[in-house]
Amino acid sequence: MGGETLFGRIWNLHRIKPLGGGVDLLFVDRHLVHDLEAGPRLAALAARGLPVLRPDLTFATPDHAVVTTPGRATAATAAAADGTTSAGSLLADMRRRTAAAGIKLFDLGEPGQGIVHVIGPELGLSLPGLLIVCGDSHTCTHGGLGALAFGIGSSEVEHVLATQSLRQSRPATLRLRIDGRRAPGVGAKDLMLYAIGRFGTAAARGHAIEYAGAAVVALDVEARLTLCNLSIEMGAKIGMIAPDSTVFEYIAGRHYAPKGAQWEPAVAAWSALASDADAVFDRELCVDAAAVAPQITWGTSPQDVVGIDAVVPDPDAVGDPALRRSRRAALDYMGLSPGQRLEGTPIDWVFIGSCTNGRLSDLREAAAVVRGRRVAARVNAWVVPGSENVRRAARAEGLDKIFLEAGFQWREPGCSLCLGANGELIPPGQRSVSTTNRNFVGRQGPGARTHIASPATAAAAAIAGAIADVRKLPPAQVR
Repeated sequence: MGGETLFGRIWNLHRIKPLGGGVDLLFVDRHLVHDLEAGPRLAALAARGLPVLRPDLTFATPDHAVVTTPGRATAATAAAADGTTSAGSLLADMRRRTAAAGIKLFDLGEPGQGIVHVIGPELGLSLPGLLIVCGDSHTCTHGGLGALAFGIGSSEVEHVLATQSLRQSRPATLRLRIDGRRAPGVGAKDLMLYAIGRFGTAAARGHAIEYAGAAVVALDVEARLTLCNLSIEMGAKIGMIAPDSTVFEYIAGRHYAPKGAQWEPAVAAWSALASDADAVFDRELCVDAAAVAPQITWGTSPQDVVGIDAVVPDPDAVGDPALRRSRRAALDYMGLSPGQRLEGTPIDWVFIGSCTNGRLSDLREAAAVVRGRRVAARVNAWVVPGSENVRRAARAEGLDKIFLEAGFQWREPGCSLCLGANGELIPPGQRSVSTTNRNFVGRQGPGARTHIASPATAAAAAIAGAIADVRKLPPAQVR
């Protein structure tokens, strides 16, 4: 039979009872709720006369719909992108209903406010071995700490609020080994984009991914969070990395983490979660980190990706007729041609932020490229910290001054240009290099053209005014 996997071990620990047909009822340790879900779901629950069963295990923050305008007031919001509900009413409803239910709210301007998938780890809410859910598909991010985390739908949000449990079909398992050593200029974002490009966006459908290998172990925690964040882009709603000393050092001292006499037993329990040496996975995939260059997407799917110095592929070289049509449509939308070099393609916008790359280490990475340089005259460049704590820590290090002196906008925490739910959009036809996780048609605004990349590559593009290889930037001028 083989040993037990990290995924199987945590799943079994949370199984309340089997329901048959491969479906289990699971206990939920942490429920994170954002502004698009909190008010509407709590209102629906109240309409049914149901209380929140465990408000102490639910944590809320505004992130999706709030504006990130510099110096925003605590109530500053914009109309929601769909025009049906104002973000202001969403925020007001969130405040009122979380207070009534006894749910902890990290509000605008307060330490702890930010993108749900940034604040969970930084506050110590996300811990190894926990089962974490949120009404957002990138909840897989928290698996970078060794948690079992996944996104849920609106009706499931209500179910968790009412019962602190969830019905789930048990997925198959997939181990993605990333071995070898990364080359200079290559980060976790590049590793995962390369894997998605090689294996496809459906490669892990129906599976929980465990990331392993020397290149994964070498990553710091925030890079591991980036890796797991993109699991959903490969088709898996769960991505995990076994917790180790790197994770334990990251967690130590965080606000909600175990302390005092609880610490050593917690570390011992976390250390026992790793997959057994003889654990058997349903599938195995491998990547050589040494073969990966900085990556950039060219189309309208995360799998439409190549190395920064490569050319746009020719759809006619694809044998599958459906994929050939899809790639032609993507090139038409993006305004690109087969064989065109991506490097040197002029851009209009750069966005550094999101739950993928809005952490302090991401801002440091971008600032290291920007320092002593200036944003190209035609480029609108934004930096949006992933949380209030990230914003404050970055300011303490002077990162905000580096970006401002270079010509970036330094914004307030939130999801911002990742999906435009707060009215912040890239104009039609304009081209963006973005550290987000998705480049779908209209993702950053109707007609917007998005190239996904790492913070370093995005920063290099801002300076060059075009898609650029950070490894080739000329030396910065000392000012």
